[in-house]
Amino acid sequence: MTVATSEHASFDSGSVFLTGLRKFFGIFGMINRRLLFSGCMLVLVVGFGVLGPIILGRDNPMKTVGGLYDPPSATLWLGSDNFGRDVFTQLMHGTRTSLIIGVIAGLEAILIGLLIGTMAGYLGGIVEEVLMAFTNVVITIPSIVILILLSIAISTRSIFAMGLIIGLTSWPWTARAVRAQTSSLRTREHVDIARLSGAGTLSLIIWEILPYMLSYVVMAFVLQLNTGILQEAALSMLGLGPSNTISLGQMLHWALLWESVRTGAWWGFVPPALFLTLIAFSLLLLQASVDEILNPRLRKR
Repeated sequence: MTVATSEHASFDSGSVFLTGLRKFFGIFGMINRRLLFSGCMLVLVVGFGVLGPIILGRDNPMKTVGGLYDPPSATLWLGSDNFGRDVFTQLMHGTRTSLIIGVIAGLEAILIGLLIGTMAGYLGGIVEEVLMAFTNVVITIPSIVILILLSIAISTRSIFAMGLIIGLTSWPWTARAVRAQTSSLRTREHVDIARLSGAGTLSLIIWEILPYMLSYVVMAFVLQLNTGILQEAALSMLGLGPSNTISLGQMLHWALLWESVRTGAWWGFVPPALFLTLIAFSLLLLQASVDEILNPRLRKR
């Protein structure tokens, strides 16, 4: 009788363990599939824009190879645009330009947001009030207005300059979130121990606070990257995009200006719009997948 009870209890505990194990790997398997899907999609888009022109030997997106909106053919895979330029070649170079601008804008926004947010959250007092007041003022001003004014003010809109301009308007939300997390982390025991050990303010922020926000910083950068790409597209569609180059937004600008929609030349606007959608979707899905992995409250039961 005792043996049977023991065997029954052992069977129950083993069954519960196996059920929990299957549930555990099922959850993370689903998350990893989403993460893998978004990561593969992003890698393909980046590879298309960065390695595509090198592999295919198409290094001049401004070269005229056809007439006004020639349809897709064996030589022009996606037809030609309003200036007779190869749309497929422009799509590769435009993807690369938009990604570079997004990376520059994302890095700048993250750096500014981290600097202001950590200083405000750790120092507190009048410093926090001043920095957060400045942040709130920047938030209330429509970013598109600042972007338009800055884009008009500069004479040459290079890729680097466009990234910097967009990054200058994208940091406030990151700064507010970082300030809230820093305010919570500065009261933790490990920070108090490091402070009692003689560590300075900069050392405490770098070694005791920032590492605990690394996961959030990565997710915020992904969102800032997506914002930078979409804002560049918005500026380019207004005719304020980067000079002497091509981007996905500029392709849409010329397509709308030369009425490719009305004339039925779908190859003029569908490819850049599709790639902008793919980039935004893959980045948002990547951010959501990483957030679900790192935040147990978001995991599906």
